[in-house]
Formats: sequence, structure tokens, C-alpha cells
Amino acid sequence: MSQADGDTPRGLMFAVSAYVFWGFLPLYMKMLSHISAAEVVAHRIIWSVPIAAGLLIILGRTGDLRAALRSPRTLAMGCVTAALITVNWGIYVWAITSDRALEAALGYYINPLFLVALGALLLRERLTRAQLVAIALAACAVAVLTISAGTVPWAALGLTVSWGFYALAKKQLPIGPNQGFLLEVLILFVPAVAYVTWLGLNGQGQFMIGDAGTTWLLLGCGAVTAIPLICYANGAKGLRLTTIAILQYIAPTMIFLCAVLVFKEPFGQARMIAFPMIWAALVIYSVSMFRQMRPQRRPAV
Repeated sequence: MSQADGDTPRGLMFAVSAYVFWGFLPLYMKMLSHISAAEVVAHRIIWSVPIAAGLLIILGRTGDLRAALRSPRTLAMGCVTAALITVNWGIYVWAITSDRALEAALGYYINPLFLVALGALLLRERLTRAQLVAIALAACAVAVLTISAGTVPWAALGLTVSWGFYALAKKQLPIGPNQGFLLEVLILFVPAVAYVTWLGLNGQGQFMIGDAGTTWLLLGCGAVTAIPLICYANGAKGLRLTTIAILQYIAPTMIFLCAVLVFKEPFGQARMIAFPMIWAALVIYSVSMFRQMRPQRRPAV
């Protein structure tokens, strides 16, 4: 069943699982607050490799990966997406462990609107009036936070920009999502191992040096990184674009709730103004998208 035909229960299960997993991820990363973001990201890369590789072996889809490793163009695109996802992971881990989870939520809320703007600027896609209003509202929300804090919310914007360009570059990668993810972590594997080794030799690393709980948490970074990405990749195949558009708000909403209710991050007046503006922008954007896609579904009916 294609995305245009409807939603499959299997696709919905996988996609919801991925977004809920991402929503709870701050609770896991918070337990690693005593470790530098760079070391956490390195372990996310290292321990994702056996999980992603094992899945491809089980599915019998290693042929595409071998072909990709022999293609200079695919390798170059893989290096680009690998660099972008590394930046995104680094900012995310730093934001969560530095008591800036609200900024992380803001970044992922803004991301769909940034992708629309990116499509208009780079792909010459035409924006509807509603989409222009939604983007303007999001920009005003960022301006409110900037004026109030006296500084730009760099973590939120960094997550938005890095994930937006990652999504754009990922579309140009001529292999499947599971193969693409393994290609990315394989490209990053040697630098990550070298960095972790260097930390260990200089007595700065935490793996197998600190307490046993920390070592197990670092080992688990592979699972909490690879599993939701794999679930999302498989879930998206069985869902319509409109369904994916709605589900993508689950993760930032859960991050928002974690930040306010669990981490007790301050939700001051500026955020009380900015976040409702973002939510209103997303409602306008979603309604506009549904209206655009409705005529496309009529012939299929």
C-alpha cells in the first residue's frame, strides 16, 4: 500500500513508536549530564553500527550498501548527511544536558516550517499565503525569545537548521533509509572510535573508567539512537504524508512536557508568548497542507 492509498496499522505502529521513543529520549540523555556531549555522540555512533548492520544482514539488504561504498558520489553525499546528523546530535545532547530542553522542543517545533521555507528558497517551491503566515509567526516567536533573553536561541535554531538540511540531503542519497543510516554511522565510526580512545588514554573518558552505570548507559546509546530511526524509516513507508505531518509533533510535545514537568525548566513570560505563537503557526501550516493534498486524493477515490 502506498502513502497515497492510506495508512497501514503496521506503518502507524512503527511511526508512533519512533516519535514516542524520541519524546522520552531526554530522560535517558539527562542521565548522561555528567559526560560531555561530544563523548555521548561518539558512543551513539559506535554502538549504532552493530544494530544497524545486524538489521541489514537479517533483511538481506547488504548489497545496496556495498554498492554505495563503491560509489564516490554516494560516499560524498553520505559524508554530508553524516556531518549534518553529527551536528544535530551534538546540539541536542548539549541542550538536554545543559537544562535547555525547552529550546530543543522549540527547534523541532519550528523544523517543519523551516523545511517549507527551505523548499521555497532552494527548490523554488511556491508558498501559499497560509504558509507565509505560519513562517512569519514562527519568526516572530524567535524574535520574542531573542529580545527577552538578549541572545538568539542558538540551540533551537541549530537543531532546526541542521535537521532541515539533513532531511534535504537525505533525499538526495540514492539508497534506502536503513542502508543510508548504516552508511552514515560507518563513515563516522573510525573518527568516533579514535576520539573515545584518545579520551581514554588521557584519562578523560567515562567508558569502562567511570562507574558501571555510566558504562551501561553509554552502551545503550546505540539502541536509543538506532531503534527509533529504524522504526521511523519502516513506519513512513506505510503512512500518508498528512499522517506523518501530524505525528511529527508528538516528539517535541513530549520533550516540552519533560522540560516543564520533569526537569522543572523555567517557563517565563517570553516563552508563554512564543510557544503559543509556534503552536498557532503549526495549526495554520497543517490546515494549509491538508487543503493542498485533498484534491490529490480525489482521483484515487
